[in-house]
Amino acid sequence: MGADDVTKPRKQIHLGAHFPGVNNTTVWSDPDSGSQIEFESFVHLARTAERGMFDFFFLAEGLRLREHRGRIHDLDVVGRPDTFTVLAALAAVTEHLGLAGTVNTTFNEPFEVARQFATLDHLSDGRAAWNMVTSSDAFTGANFRRGGYLDHADRYRRAEEFLTVARLFWDSWSADAVLADRGTGRYVEPDRIRVVEHHGPQFDVRGVATLPPMPQREPVLFQAGDSDEGRTFGARHADALFTLHSELQAGRAYYADVKARAAGFGRNPDHLKVFPAASFVLGDTAAEAADKARHVRLQQVSGPTAIAMLEQVWQRDLSDVDPDGPLPEVEPADDPTVTQGRVRHGDPRAIAAAWRERAEAGNLSIRELVIAVTSRQQFVGTAAQVADEIDLHVQSDACDGFILVPHLTPRGLDEFVDQVVPLLQERGSFRTGYSGATLRDRLGL
Repeated sequence: MGADDVTKPRKQIHLGAHFPGVNNTTVWSDPDSGSQIEFESFVHLARTAERGMFDFFFLAEGLRLREHRGRIHDLDVVGRPDTFTVLAALAAVTEHLGLAGTVNTTFNEPFEVARQFATLDHLSDGRAAWNMVTSSDAFTGANFRRGGYLDHADRYRRAEEFLTVARLFWDSWSADAVLADRGTGRYVEPDRIRVVEHHGPQFDVRGVATLPPMPQREPVLFQAGDSDEGRTFGARHADALFTLHSELQAGRAYYADVKARAAGFGRNPDHLKVFPAASFVLGDTAAEAADKARHVRLQQVSGPTAIAMLEQVWQRDLSDVDPDGPLPEVEPADDPTVTQGRVRHGDPRAIAAAWRERAEAGNLSIRELVIAVTSRQQFVGTAAQVADEIDLHVQSDACDGFILVPHLTPRGLDEFVDQVVPLLQERGSFRTGYSGATLRDRLGL
């Protein structure tokens, strides 16, 4: 180790807690699994994350229940609560924890979303964060007046214009528009509020914001997208990126790429944080943790689940295929309606070819293959081993922290906070108390 390495200060790890709802990480069959819609579940995870000094609580969004072969996806039958309602309620039962919500830029309007985040930021004293997502899915759009009107190529054009208009509303009140008066208390000075006027291909707006400047001026902006277009959008506008690049070398390459893009837009690269999603399994020994991890994955991917996930790629009925046998000889069909409401990542035929190559190389059954290809970054080991791995990723510039996705609702984060967080604190890599007035302050933005 060189002299520069000795004197280099340790990067501080940032952590988010993802509510384990309707995703393929969540295990329903475990006896410890609880409700995914009762408020107490949200409260427990949020308060556990705050006890562990996490930066933020992260909530996903679903605008329509997913369907597979004409039936609602099993995990979705639990329901998908409204993002703002849950986060506003959590603001009342937490004090420091950031509140990050996924809100779509395709099927919402800038004024409405700007007002909702401004309200959340005021209610929480500066803890609001927005995960900006796009959609061109006509299936999801059928729930809305305009339906699936947006071409796939236009989704980021709309997102960019959406953010532009939202920022006009957030910036339309001057900092001293709300004034104090000795006799009457507080009042608004109308001359210090600008009318928002924007005329563009997606939005034609003229109006006035209904709230004074929020504590953070604007929410912390998250963005999830790995295409070249998505990376560019995130590097230009986002404060933090939610990514799947969590293995060390892939993470370092992604980290270097998006930080360089941010610098290319004249931004300080340190003001763009990178958060891969990750799960974890702890044990008293490495062998025990590995056994537990195998058990969890078998719970997450049952035989029927494996076939359903295969059908999503093959786009055809494979219900007569044995999940513990080899991949079917048939090639993918061209029927994207087999699965509705899921984001598709790439060409099905190319994905099928890669899966077939991987299955043949490892002599994997369908279920074993699906487990292998759908596993997100998972830290498995003793608490000390997991702490070492997380610290290594951050200190190696593979990320700035992680969004942890427990496999159980709502107590899946408890043992991480009890066992791993103290070890990260001992290393000097993680806070021992909150500082700064807002989420933006605590993330170093």
